Amino acid sequence: MLKDAQGLEVTTDSPAAIAAINQFIDQSLSYGKDIETVILEGVKADPGCAMLYAYTAAYYLTQENAQAWKQARPYLQAAQGLLFGITKRERLYIQAIAAWAMGAVDQAIALHEKIAVNYPRDLISIQQGQYHYFYLGDKERLLKIAQNVLSANPDNHYLYGMVAFGLEQCHQLEQAEAMGRKATAINRRDPWAHHAVAHVMETQGRVDEGIAWMESLADTWENCNSMLYTHNWWHVALYYLERGEIQKVLALYDAYVWGRARKESPKDQVGAIALLLRLELRGVDVGSRWQDISTYLFPRINEHALPFQDLHYIYALTKARQFDWVDEMYLSMQKHTQTINPYLRQNWLEVTIPAARGMIAHAKEDYAKAKSELKIVLPKLHRIGGSHAQRALFEQVYRDAVWHSEKQSQVYAMVAR
Repeated sequence: MLKDAQGLEVTTDSPAAIAAINQFIDQSLSYGKDIETVILEGVKADPGCAMLYAYTAAYYLTQENAQAWKQARPYLQAAQGLLFGITKRERLYIQAIAAWAMGAVDQAIALHEKIAVNYPRDLISIQQGQYHYFYLGDKERLLKIAQNVLSANPDNHYLYGMVAFGLEQCHQLEQAEAMGRKATAINRRDPWAHHAVAHVMETQGRVDEGIAWMESLADTWENCNSMLYTHNWWHVALYYLERGEIQKVLALYDAYVWGRARKESPKDQVGAIALLLRLELRGVDVGSRWQDISTYLFPRINEHALPFQDLHYIYALTKARQFDWVDEMYLSMQKHTQTINPYLRQNWLEVTIPAARGMIAHAKEDYAKAKSELKIVLPKLHRIGGSHAQRALFEQVYRDAVWHSEKQSQVYAMVAR
């Protein structure tokens, strides 16, 4: 039995397997672009190591698409077949990934919390706990799970970045910026820390500072996976949008946000959709970009990985006038709601489904319906997950629907006279 770079025991006698795990840890915490390659090499190095299979399954589950879920299954089964003779931490982690794969997110979270208490140096588990809290809209526990292990991980800049983001989501902006800057000072190549500070500056309206901060660090993002690479550039684009530099925003979209996206990646798709919608809310003609992105969305229709993602997809399909796909997706969302874990079902019933009706209505320019549907869900919108900056989009759509519906009412009143 050997130890990984976090000082945690791993059931393997292979130094090559440990080296792969260490690389996987670094790649995961830095949102690196070689995660899949690294962990698959690890599996080859020691086909009897349960954690290598569990990490591989977890990686595929984070992709949040049907093909990746299928890819995760044999690795998870292999990990579960190796439970005998491994450490308690390894068993807990494998159980957490298995719960996630079954859609039992509440069970997965409970296991990640147990790992955090008993093995506070396991930052991969902490990161995945934060991931679940993020998409449940539970900002307090997103912060707490990372904050609670600070004393066990002195000077770990990755953890500082994780805490910084949690602080920002909990509106503790000064502390968040200080923690994010501290992480970046330790290691300039910490894109999640850059991202946390970007959120602070955006929230505070420090547009010019935000541009300077992000663009001064952008060279380090070349080592990122497409999700965080495109997302950090998305934040840069939002700053320029606030400055009204529309052509610059379109250029960033074409060059980085969508231009460098992994087109089949759900998270990359969501970022591109969100930016196009923000542009249109400002009266910008985005040309054929809706049609371009819609060609990649057909596989998403029946997936329903995350409600936050579904609301973006169904809006984009409506804007692209793929109405048959829209109808199919909306019916599929309703069916999905009846089959999922009760822990998640309420959020889908009370928030996601009415929000979907509102987003479809807005895309079809039925502003009165959009206003009535979205007004109901706005106070509960945090339950679909996403950050403040991401969820602000839905509030902007609602305000736009209000403005247009009032304008239409005035026109109808004038015609009726």
